[in-house]
Amino acid sequence: MNNLLRLMGRRLIALPFMAIGVTLLVFFIMSLSPIDPAYAALGENATPQSLEAFRAAHGLNDPFFVQYFNYVVGMLHGDFGIYGVGEGNHVSSLIAVALPVTLQLTFLGLLIAVIFSFPLGVVAALYRDRWPDQLIRILSIMGIATPSFWLASLLILAFVGKLPVSGELPKMSEDLGGWFLRMLLPAISLGIPVIGQMTRVVRTSMVEELDHDYVRTALGAGIPRSIVISRNVLRNALITPVTVLGLRVGYLLGGAVVIEIIFNLQGMGQVLLNGINQNWTTVVQGAALVVALSFIIVNIVVDMLYLLINPRIRAV
Repeated sequence: MNNLLRLMGRRLIALPFMAIGVTLLVFFIMSLSPIDPAYAALGENATPQSLEAFRAAHGLNDPFFVQYFNYVVGMLHGDFGIYGVGEGNHVSSLIAVALPVTLQLTFLGLLIAVIFSFPLGVVAALYRDRWPDQLIRILSIMGIATPSFWLASLLILAFVGKLPVSGELPKMSEDLGGWFLRMLLPAISLGIPVIGQMTRVVRTSMVEELDHDYVRTALGAGIPRSIVISRNVLRNALITPVTVLGLRVGYLLGGAVVIEIIFNLQGMGQVLLNGINQNWTTVVQGAALVVALSFIIVNIVVDMLYLLINPRIRAV
């Protein structure tokens, strides 16, 4: 238990350093933009005096690291700056509405991927080189080769009029059925490629575990095959897929941004697109930072799950 707590403590200590790194990278890249934040905020009719006053008021004339420090302090208080013409348009208000939509889509896509990929991978390994395995291999390759945006377009054409493909997203707490139907096609579009990838990972991990000596020894001792697989093989074989699944969360977050635009969901994808179209650098910067930090936090959580299910690594 002490080793487990020590390893978890290491992950938590690394979290702020990774967060500082990603915020510094995004802030530096956005500082290279030729777009003047003062001009973007005040509009084309702004006078030189008002532009200069805006820059002075928001510290845009300060050195880079002073601006970065002030931005991080504001971000810790939930302030990502303002956008558009006027002082009342806060980036944080856009993110507060859009981020839950993106996270809901990401984790529904992840749930679909887990529900289908793990059983398919296990079945493929148990029927190795027989027709179920061959069929699942073909399906998994098809899933990997299917781009999410292409599949999303096909699903819209196939289910328009049968399932909601546009319109406002109902709140989960108020209309769970309506929310699920509105999210179903985007989540399937997002999850199919991950199902293909994870099925192959689970199959490979299961096959390697089934070939270990302890499995043959247990079966030779008369222990039923179902007990050996359920109590030992499955637990050990899940270690690698769980690690890979954590990396796939980043893919799902990035893919959700594109899928949201195709299905007209008001998530982080729409926020980024609007920010780019309107030259709102603060919006693009804030949205990119939130998505990147979400990815870091999710991977820290996955690392902790990895420690919990892998007793061998606790002794490291």
